[in-house]
Parts: sequence; structure tokens; C-alpha cells
Amino acid sequence: MQKKLLLLIIDGVPWRNWRSLFGNLEAWVDSSDAQVWRIRAPLPSTSASCYASIHTGVNPVVHGSTGNDNVFRIDMPDIFSQTRQAGGVTAAVTHSFWSEFFNRAPFNPITDIEYDEPNSLSINHGRFHSMTGYGMKNQMTPCDADLFATLSLLIDRHNIHYGLLHTCTLDSMGHRFKHDCEEMDDACFLLDAQLAPYITRWRDQGYEIIVTADHGQSERGHHGGRGEDQQDAALYYFGEAQGPSVDQLLMLTQIAPTVLSRLNVEIPHTMKDGSFLS
Repeated sequence: MQKKLLLLIIDGVPWRNWRSLFGNLEAWVDSSDAQVWRIRAPLPSTSASCYASIHTGVNPVVHGSTGNDNVFRIDMPDIFSQTRQAGGVTAAVTHSFWSEFFNRAPFNPITDIEYDEPNSLSINHGRFHSMTGYGMKNQMTPCDADLFATLSLLIDRHNIHYGLLHTCTLDSMGHRFKHDCEEMDDACFLLDAQLAPYITRWRDQGYEIIVTADHGQSERGHHGGRGEDQQDAALYYFGEAQGPSVDQLLMLTQIAPTVLSRLNVEIPHTMKDGSFLS
């Protein structure tokens, strides 16, 4: 495979926060080094359901994950499996739900928290966290800077073609503090600052990059239902391809076929929505 791409899912960040609080990402839009669009999650706009939709390219009513308590190994084509069939090397630094959906379930923290499996038909190199014990008193989220460094480690060690990174920090902050507050402003500012040097590093290593969220979040720190606040996020693309006009609304189910098209990998017939990049 000649092309390489990284997909970064920053969990639970609504459209308004992306466009006002992520100064580095917005600066790259201003300099024409990145393109940005609004993207909408399907219903339910619940984390696990959206994770499955991002990688299978189908809505929850099709893949069957109706929420965070309904996580299982999905028997459908996805970005990982299609990339592997094309001979690509895959990696994931994510919440454990992604491992359960696309590698094996149930998640075993002893065998699945870290693995390197060159012959895997899905995820070759996995580094996962479970957030066991999560609650309002303790977010149980790993440091974002550590996650970015871990993905870079996998890139340097294994020359991966497709890499997924997912962090729950901002989603957890939104649930705890809501959105119109200093805590949320600072959290978005800090993640943007921690991510920026890695964007430059990965671009220098030849990767196209997509940065987006799985869903939005309401002012009361809720998501799962209908509405622009709960469903809509921003999507930033770093690469040479051209996308639609800036006022075009993208759908979360377009991410999977778009990633595969950029990797020159066959798009399965189950992914009905087309790529938004050409």
C-alpha cells in the first residue's frame, strides 16, 4: 500500500467547541493546510453506537449496537478488515469498545489491553484502555498526550498504514462540567495544544489525517438523542484530496468509505454512503 491515513476520534466534542476553542486546528484551516466540515452522527448519538458506525459505514439500526451496554463483535466489513485484506498494517490506540467491536469480545484486560498480532485479520497492533470505574468523581481517562505518543510509537515501530486514535477526555469533561465553563474551555485548549505537534510529525511522515468526533453534546452534557447540539461535530482533513463545499453537511457513515478510498482499498457493498473526498 502506498497511502497512509490516521483517524483521530476526539469523543463528544460539539460543533461550537471545535470552531471556537481549537486554535491550532482552526489556524491550519485559515492557512489552507486543512479543510473543515460539519458532520452529523446517526441516532442514537451514543458513543458505542457511533464507534461502530464510524468503522462499518452503516447506521446503528443496521449494525445492531444500540448503546454502551450492547457491545459485541460485529460481523460486517469495516475499515480494519478491509485494510488488512488489501495487505495493510493496522493499529488502534482507543477505548476497549473498539477492540470488542472489531477484534474480539468480550474484552479481556490481561490479553487485550496490549497486543501485537501481525497475522490478525483486523487490528494488528492494539493499545486499549477500559475506563473501568468511570464516574463523575473520577473520569478514569488516560492522558491525551500519552495516547498521541503511543500512536507515534506504533507508527515508528510498525510502519502502519491505517491508525485509529480515540480519546474520551473531552466527552467525560462535558458530562461532568457541562459546556459553558472555564473547565471545558481549558480542556479543549489543552488537547488542541497537545495534539498540534503530533499533527506536524505525522504529516511529515506521510500520513493523511482526519480529526473529528463521534457525536456532539448538549449544553447540559448529554448526547444520545436528536438535535444539532447532540449529533453535530466538526471534521478536519489534512491531505491533498479535495472535498465538497464548506457548507456541505457530512454524515458519520461517510467516514469509512472515505478512509478506504484514500487508502485505495475496496469499499464493500454494505457501505452505501459515498466518500466525501476525491
